[in-house]
Order: sequence, then C-alpha cells, then structure tokens
Amino acid sequence: MNLNQVTIPSIDVEKAVGFYKLLGLRLIVDALPRYVRFECIDGDSTLSIHKVDELPKGDGIILYFEDDNLDITVESLKAKGLSFTLLPTDQSWLWREAHLEDYDGNKIILFKAGVNRKNPPWRV
Repeated sequence: MNLNQVTIPSIDVEKAVGFYKLLGLRLIVDALPRYVRFECIDGDSTLSIHKVDELPKGDGIILYFEDDNLDITVESLKAKGLSFTLLPTDQSWLWREAHLEDYDGNKIILFKAGVNRKNPPWRV
C-alpha cells in the first residue's frame, strides 16, 4: 500500500491555489471554485483541496513536506511573502523543521530528516 493522495478543506479554494503554488506544488486538476489537485515536484503524491462552507473544528490537519534544502527553501518563501510560525529549527526527534499555516489554518511543516525520517535510532 502507498499513500497517494491527501485532500484538505478550504473556505476559498482559489485563494488556496495561490498559496500552494508558492510552496512549489504543480496544479494538475482545476475545477474551481470547488476542487483542485496538485502534484508534488518530487515523488508521485498528490494534494487536493475541496471547497467547504465551514472548516473542521479542533487541531485540524498537519501537512508535512520534506525538502533537502530546507533553509534555502524557507528563505525563498519568506522573500515571496510567506510568514512562518517557526523558522528552521533542529528538533529532538532528529528532524529540522519550519512551520507555517495556509489561509485556512491548515498547519504546514517543511522538514529535512534524511535517514531519520523512516529510520530513527529508536525505530522498532
């Protein structure tokens, strides 16, 4: 089994498109204003966004995007006007992470983990 697709909600899908294009995702399905789908530049996974009238309550969704050039990518995104809630920081679980949110409050974590992504020292 392989995780291929994740779909997230948005109040304003058109506005969300601009945000995810800034992150570097490539738009491959355009059914605005109700639905869009992106593909990641690396790998085969896709991300869809669908229109909702109300966002879910609670902690919501967290999307992780791995980037081997994390610090450079974050600086580039900051130059494009994106704001981060956490700049690249080394975490105790051996990942380097930067945090931001999309326009709907979905949490985005950009990270660099290397071999520790799937094979941390405490792996079972």
